[in-house]
Amino acid sequence: MTYLPDSIVDAHHHLWNPISNSPDIGYRWLKAIGAAKPFGDPTGIQRDYLLKEFLGEPGSAKLAASAHLQADGAIEDPVAETRFIQDISTRSSFPIAIVGFVDLTRDDAGDTIQRHKQSPNFRGVRQIISRLDDRPDLSFAPEHYLRNIRWQQNFSLLRDEGLSFDLQLYPEQMQEAAEFLSDHADTPVIIDHAGSPYDQGSDGISRWRDGMARLADLPNTSVKLCGFGMFDRNWNGDSIRPIIATIAELFGPQRTLFASNFPVDKLMRPYRSSLGDIAGLYADYSSQERAAIFHDNARRIYRI
Repeated sequence: MTYLPDSIVDAHHHLWNPISNSPDIGYRWLKAIGAAKPFGDPTGIQRDYLLKEFLGEPGSAKLAASAHLQADGAIEDPVAETRFIQDISTRSSFPIAIVGFVDLTRDDAGDTIQRHKQSPNFRGVRQIISRLDDRPDLSFAPEHYLRNIRWQQNFSLLRDEGLSFDLQLYPEQMQEAAEFLSDHADTPVIIDHAGSPYDQGSDGISRWRDGMARLADLPNTSVKLCGFGMFDRNWNGDSIRPIIATIAELFGPQRTLFASNFPVDKLMRPYRSSLGDIAGLYADYSSQERAAIFHDNARRIYRI
């Protein structure tokens, strides 16, 4: 049985303009052509990727709205990126929820949040915490932010400002993250990239499952189905079937969101075939459950 949604809300994508550079956002890694990233060689996406191209990716499935995730934590003023995306959304009348970057280790984190909030589509914060001490090649974060006292204190600003937090981390960090987040039940937390199951051997998947189970125990968490190509360039519906089954068991259809991670995952596979493989794993679900996963949950969680 095949299934492809008619209308989707993509809960995780990026737009950027490092070539045209107008306005100048201040990108770093997007201008370091060919410099290795944890997901591999980024050369193919170190170019302008804007709304027209993104809207054409799904083919017959209509993009009804989306959530834009911050693309570069090294931008000198991350609010510039939020303003850029807000302008795109306003001019196109395409609804884009904005998840911006805030360095929660800084004393001016609160001021940065207030400047982000001047853009009406701003909904949440992402500061990637993914770090493996023995794998610097895979690490995005320069330190363990969960252990930084100032970071911990500033995390409370999200609750005060009614914002969500996008959690990108590795399975080895999940127990520690769950312990910290248990004191922040009023902050919606969305786990990026299916929890980053980078090690898909039996031990790695077991570690990922245990960590995801701990995070799923927190009622304010949800998870995105994206980023599979970051850890397996040759992934397909069969290879991710056990991962999807575990997510279904732990989070259910009301806390699962479809997302593409484009254009990063464009390096590995076309959008249409990725959507088809993921959607095919939900063919036996009810129409209400499928609508939740591919459309409604993202609208609700990101308040689109």
